[in-house]
Amino acid sequence: MVLLAGITLLPAQARVNAEDHHAFWLWSAVRPQPVLAQAESIYILQGQISERRGQTRFIPQGIATPRLRHGQIWLAYRVETLQWSDSIYQSIEQQIIRWKTQGNPVTGIQIDFDARTLQMQQYITFLQELRRRLPAPYALSITGLLDWSNHTSPALVNQLAGVVDEVVVQTYQGRTTISNYADYLPRLAQLRIPFKVGLVQHGDWQAPDYLEQAAFFRGYVVFLLNN
Repeated sequence: MVLLAGITLLPAQARVNAEDHHAFWLWSAVRPQPVLAQAESIYILQGQISERRGQTRFIPQGIATPRLRHGQIWLAYRVETLQWSDSIYQSIEQQIIRWKTQGNPVTGIQIDFDARTLQMQQYITFLQELRRRLPAPYALSITGLLDWSNHTSPALVNQLAGVVDEVVVQTYQGRTTISNYADYLPRLAQLRIPFKVGLVQHGDWQAPDYLEQAAFFRGYVVFLLNN
């Protein structure tokens, strides 16, 4: 930051270059990129859980089971309803087994759910039940909305300690960086559970020093796009 004649000049926004990172989301219809060869963690979409006419449905999505030999593999699920039937849990467990059988280093699963402030307590209860049903060797990751840091008490989010293994807070919406993302970042440092920051490829990002020095900060995850 430079001061000039009483005017504060903020650092210029930088573009997110995937080659500078080592963790990525690989979503449906996005082609794998050479940068995945340097990945330490890959979050791969494997299904959507939705509700239609009162029935919860599991819709398989994403790439078929490959053989990946390096890094951590997270099976990611886009969730639209928290009312899960037993068959949903069974479908996820079967996918974990299938990926492991192929020799893939599956670390755990990630839940991608847009939990609004008024839903947080319900979401916490859901995640507690999911953690209970998830086979013990596997970790549980969730995505988080950027406005959690301003509109949801950090103490409420910190109730997830011991339930989830990490939260990945998204700084983008759709395929575009949220324009005022920096306004939400200061309170992230108050989190007392491991967290990462989700960036979108080619999006804007300027890392504040205080965030990267936060005790529970664990790095970045880049959402890959088709170039």
